Amino acid sequence: MNKRELDPQGSPAAEFGALVRRSREQRGWTQEYLAGLVGCTSSHISALENGRRRATRRISTQLDRAFGLERQFLAEWSKSGRRILFEGFEEYLGDESKAVAMRLFEINIVPSLLQTPAYIRAYQGALVSRGVATQQQADERTELLLHRQQLLVGDPAPLIHAVIDEGALRRSIGSREVMVEQLRHLESLAGRPRVLVQVSPFSLGEVRPFAHPITLLTMQNRSMVGYGETQKRGFLERDPETLAGWASEYDHLQVEALSRAASIEFIREVRKGFDHG
Repeated sequence: MNKRELDPQGSPAAEFGALVRRSREQRGWTQEYLAGLVGCTSSHISALENGRRRATRRISTQLDRAFGLERQFLAEWSKSGRRILFEGFEEYLGDESKAVAMRLFEINIVPSLLQTPAYIRAYQGALVSRGVATQQQADERTELLLHRQQLLVGDPAPLIHAVIDEGALRRSIGSREVMVEQLRHLESLAGRPRVLVQVSPFSLGEVRPFAHPITLLTMQNRSMVGYGETQKRGFLERDPETLAGWASEYDHLQVEALSRAASIEFIREVRKGFDHG
């Protein structure tokens, strides 16, 4: 068998593959033996080691189990997914996983933590079609986002407060069926005790604060972390004075947005519009 030499710095897949090969060879295992432990084929292991196939969360977990490691492959998989996101987002994700409360505001799309798998794939697929991202990048973003959504079912789950601009609800992503499912999902989430969803209607006009999506995290020590994105970049904010201003603006947004009950009804009516074509 010809062993392909990889540059571990060449790509996330190459770095992951080098880790698999190094761990296997250190133990004197064949690819066939490792495949049996992981529950896949030897050709799958070969493709991973050669950087021709990207890892998944399931395979990463199985590799950790096979090698008796404490989340080393899972951490490497998660890290590789973060590289295709904006600068600053990797650091933000570390804070997001520890936050006790999140305040979200989104303008153009449903907040990522509240998206359905079909909605995520439709949105990411459009980036591939436009040549903005490769299929591998889109798949990595999708897997990372689905992993992040496990926060919603954690114990305890963080308190989620999402204010969504009306445009994000009316903007069609994917098929009509995708939108109906997505809006129905929002209705369901909005009924959970630790999820508060409000709609910022078009009628707010210039009164609505924020010209771009923002996230405010509240940590266990009551400190705050902020994250925002523009079309080209993301930025992490830790300055207390700046964050106090963001929090004040968010409070204003919350007051001006529709009430919880009115927001659920608004989402339901938009969903019925999609449902009836």
